[in-house]
Amino acid sequence: MQEIIKAIEESARRIKYLIETGDTGKSQSENSTGDTQLKLDIQSDEIIEEIFLKIPSIKAIVSEEQDSIKNINSDGEFLIAYDPLDGSSLVDVNLSVGSIFGIYKNEFNAQNIIASVYVVFGPRVEMVVTTDDVKMYRLLNNEFKFIQNIKLNEKGKLNAPGSTQNCWAPFHKQLIDDIFNDGYRLRYSGGMVPDLHQILLKGGGLFSYPGTSDKPKGKLRQLFEVFPFALAFEKAGGGAIDGFKRVLEVETSHIHDTTPCFFGSNNEIKRVLEVYSKNV
Repeated sequence: MQEIIKAIEESARRIKYLIETGDTGKSQSENSTGDTQLKLDIQSDEIIEEIFLKIPSIKAIVSEEQDSIKNINSDGEFLIAYDPLDGSSLVDVNLSVGSIFGIYKNEFNAQNIIASVYVVFGPRVEMVVTTDDVKMYRLLNNEFKFIQNIKLNEKGKLNAPGSTQNCWAPFHKQLIDDIFNDGYRLRYSGGMVPDLHQILLKGGGLFSYPGTSDKPKGKLRQLFEVFPFALAFEKAGGGAIDGFKRVLEVETSHIHDTTPCFFGSNNEIKRVLEVYSKNV
């Protein structure tokens, strides 16, 4: 596992330089889910794949930017699903973005995720590693140094509501309105990594990306985005649900499956469950 963490650190240093110097324009291609790829997406993907190909313990990898699983070492132990540059469209307006990694064994599904890592590229570069606990590291003098353990409070103060609001179910809109009416503060950049990182570091709150009339199964991808952060939130003492059950109990039938998702501290997660249970 440690060699995988070191590989992610190497990729982070290279992607940091790419973000600072690279072309933020669109490419001529789309990924498997129909999103137009930015040149930064493709180059970040290439950087991570090149580094992972050198790691003997990695059995297979799958990227959000690729159509299929790539087998690497038949006698490897770990499977890695990753989003090379989540929120890449925010780079050209100089907002924070990130990379997300889910580390699995045996199969790519929620039951088999054993660790996760995400990297935030902002004013500072920070890496959060989730195994039995959640640890944050910061890039200082080109090396990642341990900063702190992350633990959520029972109740937070932030609300980050995602997806297209005019496609929300009425009961979901009422839930979000009620949370704001209770004094929660809006914090939403459109980047999953920095928004969830902020909730983790500030002690709690709610990030939501529900199923909607245009996307009933949500937009965020299970293997690359949702499951890695679900593990982090649970290990930090909070929760991650699809509205009705733990995200880490959601079934996966295809590598690019999506799911509605809510991440937060326990008070907010309980609140979502109560509302959604009445609106099945």
